[in-house]
Amino acid sequence: MKESAWWKGPLRVIQTNLQVKDTGRMDPEKIAREIEEMSANVLVTNVGGIYAWYPSKVSYHHINEYLPEGRDLLEELVEACHRRGIRVVARFDFSKTDDRTYQERPGWFVREWDRRPQAYGITRPGEWSLLYTTCINGGYRGDEVAVPVIHEALREYDLDGVFFNAPHYERCYCDACRKKYRETYGKELPKPEEAQARGGSPTLAWRGAAPGMEADWPSRCIRDNIEKIYRAIKEEKPDAPMILYYNLYKDNLEDRLATADMLCTEPQDVLSLGYKEIPQFWKPALSIRMGRTVMDKAPAPFGIIHTCPGMDWRHTGLPPAEHLFWMAQIPANGGYLWHSLTGFNDTITDRRLIRSVSEINRRAAKVEGEMFGARSLAQTALLWNAKQSAEGWAEGLLSRQEQFDLLDSYQLKPERLGKYRVAVLPDGYPLDGEKEKTLREYVLSGGSLIAEGTSGLEELAELLGVEREMGSSEELAASYWRFEECSGELRHGFEETPLLPHRGKVAYCTPLNGTKVLATLVPPFAPLDAVGAPPERASILCPQTRLPLCTLREYGKGRVLFLPFELGRLAQEYKLGEHYRLMQNCVTLLLGEEKAFTAKAPGGIQAMAYEGDGRILAHFVNGIGQRPLTEASPYHDLSFTVKLPEGKHVKAAHARIEGSKVEWREEEGRVLCRLEKVEIWEMVSLELES
Repeated sequence: MKESAWWKGPLRVIQTNLQVKDTGRMDPEKIAREIEEMSANVLVTNVGGIYAWYPSKVSYHHINEYLPEGRDLLEELVEACHRRGIRVVARFDFSKTDDRTYQERPGWFVREWDRRPQAYGITRPGEWSLLYTTCINGGYRGDEVAVPVIHEALREYDLDGVFFNAPHYERCYCDACRKKYRETYGKELPKPEEAQARGGSPTLAWRGAAPGMEADWPSRCIRDNIEKIYRAIKEEKPDAPMILYYNLYKDNLEDRLATADMLCTEPQDVLSLGYKEIPQFWKPALSIRMGRTVMDKAPAPFGIIHTCPGMDWRHTGLPPAEHLFWMAQIPANGGYLWHSLTGFNDTITDRRLIRSVSEINRRAAKVEGEMFGARSLAQTALLWNAKQSAEGWAEGLLSRQEQFDLLDSYQLKPERLGKYRVAVLPDGYPLDGEKEKTLREYVLSGGSLIAEGTSGLEELAELLGVEREMGSSEELAASYWRFEECSGELRHGFEETPLLPHRGKVAYCTPLNGTKVLATLVPPFAPLDAVGAPPERASILCPQTRLPLCTLREYGKGRVLFLPFELGRLAQEYKLGEHYRLMQNCVTLLLGEEKAFTAKAPGGIQAMAYEGDGRILAHFVNGIGQRPLTEASPYHDLSFTVKLPEGKHVKAAHARIEGSKVEWREEEGRVLCRLEKVEIWEMVSLELES
């Protein structure tokens, strides 16, 4: 890979998900011009897989019946884009194909345990052929169709890269899968439980290992398949990047990069799930932060934002305020924007989404030069395990504008963890001897640890500052957190609030000598069914105990703050500002005067700070209001403070995106800034000098 490769620079992508019946309306020159007008520099377009958008000669590669005779639309589109300096990435999807191929080559397709194939579109209206799901271990997704199609397309067209859509594993019990499983594990592919039997369309659950299957079976199948595709790409065009999905909840990104050059994630804002299931506000932010954890091995990740509020509503757009808030999180968190549209401008009826995409691209272009190569200013690492408590910590820290990065369990290495001054260990994080050793050495050498949990921490008891024997309570309600006299910075903002609401299990523990108890448990004053009546009996029976809810332990050169309950879960379930502030106070207590960044803003404002080339860059994304956002609610007089690098001073300060007024002054090695207004997304650039 060359250092000058085009895909290592700032990128803004538009993907036109083409509909075959609109083929006759395609004007390549006009599409290229409109991509440029929408301030994108990369087009992702359909090339092959379910449909071939060119005259393919590969057997069983279904050619789009609506392609015009005597013309090559793909060639025209590539040439029109290249004339405007727009790169073209080919989209391939071999996850399905039509029923004629199934009739001729039935061994290539996903099978239920009873040998039934999996068909799509049985009840779809219109004159459509059925689509059948192809097996990841079959010929269609491998050497018989996918590999020769990749060779053909890259050889015949001047394509700049490859995006492999829907590379997922689908549970399959075909002969090829049974044979491969037997050869891999020395045993038969297990029969699915009766309760797992499926009817209708597949769900995400069917992309994982079934009960009884080896846990690594799906990832092994994906990697074996993608290796063939990756090899074919590099044989034709060594410098053409392969772009592959990753998932915030289940993927090992380093493993993904074994068969890819760039990574993309898809934090969809699926409003069609209904208000009760509305996606969490932090979904784009966390997805991109996870992708940035491997930036030593790959460029910044793409964040794919679908312009629609759900695939069932794909012919309309997201509300503009919600759409802009969702999109802004991608570049603000250090990723590249990738817009997924249904069709091209002439087929899009909701013109709002075209304006929103164009606007956010123009904003991103204003700051991408300064952001290129910028490093996170985060001093805190959230050890990510994709569980409820970790989500709660992420939500709380984002809501309080705290700076943090994610580290997944496979990334918990001394050299990675040592970059941070504070690490947060959420409940349920998978620990083993090696990880426990890493945490001990981290604290001994001067790092600080915030650990929470109610079980499985016996091996870390000494580090946590408590005796090894820990009991677990029942689920507590009508209970409270009580600040003790020595709580110090932990009580900042709670000076008039000695009690905080508490629920859930508690690990009953005994502090070791020298361990400070900063907060204790106030036990339930009544069972849940009697907390309201009669009020004459609402007195707290036991207003103070010696049962710790927060302890502080000096260990080597570092410190450990132990929370023998699930603060993350509490915050995630109830979303009380008190719990968010408590999280912030925990971090601030451990960072002390070395804390690099603080902001004073409401919970709807996200803040992300970076160190660039002679600059400090602070992003602010405005999500104030009830989601889905119907209109932007500008926030005025946002203040923030940044600790300056030693020997550095601020030369100038500019708001790069919305042009708001920035006031600043230096005071004792810090710069105190006031930003006049944030409407949607602003970045303040602090230019430094010696």
